[in-house]
Amino acid sequence: MKKEIIIAKYSGFCFGVKRAVDMTTNHKNTNGKIYTLGPLIHNKDVINRLNNQGIKIMEMDEFDKLTEEDTLVIRSHGVGAEIIQKLENSGANIIDATCPFVSSIHRKVKKYSDLGYQIIIVGDKDHPEVIGINGWCDNTAMVTKDGTDLKDIPSRVCIVAQTTERLTNYEKVVDIVSKNCKELVKFNTICNATKERQESAQELSKEVDLMIVIGGKNSSNTKKLYEICRLNCENTLFIENSTELPKWVITDETIKKIGITAGASTPDWVIEEVVNKIKNE
Repeated sequence: MKKEIIIAKYSGFCFGVKRAVDMTTNHKNTNGKIYTLGPLIHNKDVINRLNNQGIKIMEMDEFDKLTEEDTLVIRSHGVGAEIIQKLENSGANIIDATCPFVSSIHRKVKKYSDLGYQIIIVGDKDHPEVIGINGWCDNTAMVTKDGTDLKDIPSRVCIVAQTTERLTNYEKVVDIVSKNCKELVKFNTICNATKERQESAQELSKEVDLMIVIGGKNSSNTKKLYEICRLNCENTLFIENSTELPKWVITDETIKKIGITAGASTPDWVIEEVVNKIKNE
């Protein structure tokens, strides 16, 4: 039975991720090696493709391996000021592929930290973007998901958010902090692409029999898309690529309309492979 497949209006690669991938793959290094500082983006298929092109991953404690002929790419999540300094001291060619929206957060955090404000970051404390942001205020930020764990809030506070955070979490933190400090500066730094993807996925998940969310299992923004879709469509799948698509998706005749969305680190070709598998099986 032919199934109707609807792809969310906003899905897949966002501007910052596409920019990072293009900056990495378009760089021609004829002498030394090309590395990315940690996985360039949270998508195994893209990382494997880069690896096949000779672009390897370098971890934070491996800077001593770099030579002046090598190239190191700072991924879209960005890094702290201290890491930038270490990279510059290595003598290697540095390509800064930090998403411009993330770089903007870095500047805000440094400015207000230098002015004496306590920085509060709304996000996941172990996420590389949040770790990088914290590095612009000497790692003194208070990191929270929804503000419920915040204690001893100082009198002067500056709030920013991980670009992929949910707006409701940011608003909860602002509400809690505003009642407990004298001076508050707040920046809603959630990326518009994140908002568009979440709203688009939310609307689509209300009208389909099955929702498929495509993206890396370690991708923060993809996990949030899955959570949002699950609220509206209990029949929601989270897969990394077409190889994980269950057979029953195709054989179950009660599934007539399928919605598809994808995280900001999911390339178009991965989405197309899922669509083609559903159509051609």
